[in-house]
Amino acid sequence: MSTVTTAGTTTVTTTGTPAVTLPLGDLHASLADPLLDAMTFLNEVTERYPDALSFAPGRPHEGFFEPEDVHTYLDAYLAHLADRGLSRSAVRTALFQYGPTKGIVADLVARTLANDEGMDVAPEALVLTVGAQEGMLLVLRALCATPEDVLLVSSPCYVGVTGAARLLDLATVPVPEGPDGGPDPEAVRAAARAVRASGRRPRALYVVPDFANPSGTSMPVRARAGLLAVAAEEGLLVIEDNPYGFFAREPDEQPGERPTLKALDGNRGQVVHLGSFAKTCFPGARLGYVVADQRVLAPDGRTTLLADELAKLKSMTTVNTPALSQAVIGGMLLRHDCRLRTANAPARAHYAANLAVLLRELERQFPAAERARLGVSWNEPEGGFFAVLRVPFTADEAAMERCARDHGVLWTPMAPFYPAGGGERRLRLSISALSESGIEAGVARLADFVRAAAAAA
Repeated sequence: MSTVTTAGTTTVTTTGTPAVTLPLGDLHASLADPLLDAMTFLNEVTERYPDALSFAPGRPHEGFFEPEDVHTYLDAYLAHLADRGLSRSAVRTALFQYGPTKGIVADLVARTLANDEGMDVAPEALVLTVGAQEGMLLVLRALCATPEDVLLVSSPCYVGVTGAARLLDLATVPVPEGPDGGPDPEAVRAAARAVRASGRRPRALYVVPDFANPSGTSMPVRARAGLLAVAAEEGLLVIEDNPYGFFAREPDEQPGERPTLKALDGNRGQVVHLGSFAKTCFPGARLGYVVADQRVLAPDGRTTLLADELAKLKSMTTVNTPALSQAVIGGMLLRHDCRLRTANAPARAHYAANLAVLLRELERQFPAAERARLGVSWNEPEGGFFAVLRVPFTADEAAMERCARDHGVLWTPMAPFYPAGGGERRLRLSISALSESGIEAGVARLADFVRAAAAAA
């Protein structure tokens, strides 16, 4: 074996095979950020304890997926193309070749948003993306032009957007959730002014208004208009992420009772809306979208849509979104008359029932006197996948591994969701992937762990 070090790169040669070692300090600083390790650790723990009941994943329940449905939806989309008069050659090109960067099913998505959310969206204002995560990266890259641009984020916050900001060297400033859920409008105003006073520009606010990951909370409807008003006054764009909006606990909740920020915004252009078909259709398709109808003014006086500018960025990253994924989701939209809210009624009922079981079992396992003695509490979300349990010990990765090893149950530490620190004694519970009996057994195991950990602490 021989070792040679030059300019920070170590080359180790073993039996004639060169291997280059790159010092981590020479790579982008985000790679040393613990935030990027959080999901990797969770996946590793899950693999090490495959028999543990898991409240960790935020993935949809697999009982709603059938392999043969993929063919059904693809056939529906092919029939749609034939009905539009496309020749066999044109269909072949649409499915097998690189397609338009902005996507091929924007018209169907626009119809679905109109039916389900009351959002009047022109197809040309849409960009179909490889999951909502790509949409986040594109929007942040486009909006944030200088090192002085700052992204405000609701705290606790989905790690996907703070991770994306970290990759882009974009500063984030947390805005704590209010007592009723979501960022308080006046707290947003204060944060924007503090950023501006520091010589930087508050560029946008990222928020999940409905059943947010990780907290499960929702913005009160009355606060949504107030948030938009503050954003307009402070020159902030609002980046709205809406993966869980269909999954309210109340079975009779109607479209419009919990309007998206984009629907409330109308044609004012204050809101960039991120959507995904991961929870409402299936995550394996990896299909998301951005509604970006803002006008962009070029120095020569030309105007384009922000969606067109995002497409330029996308053309240099993923080039285009896979046509087969779009075709399958497009066929699913067609089969359900572009009304996913109705199509997701069974899923909504399933998640609502699971959430009710979780809250009931927490109440049963931790009677009022015991939870007062232990210092245990939890929130009661109005829907979605997640709830948060407050515990009397540090709920970190080491505690989670002990819980998996000794009690056979997994959960997610909350601390990585707090950009400025916090959440050390909170853990996230997801109800989406378990059965009702699994939730009952899992809460019982979790309660045993909490008592043991509290005694040790």
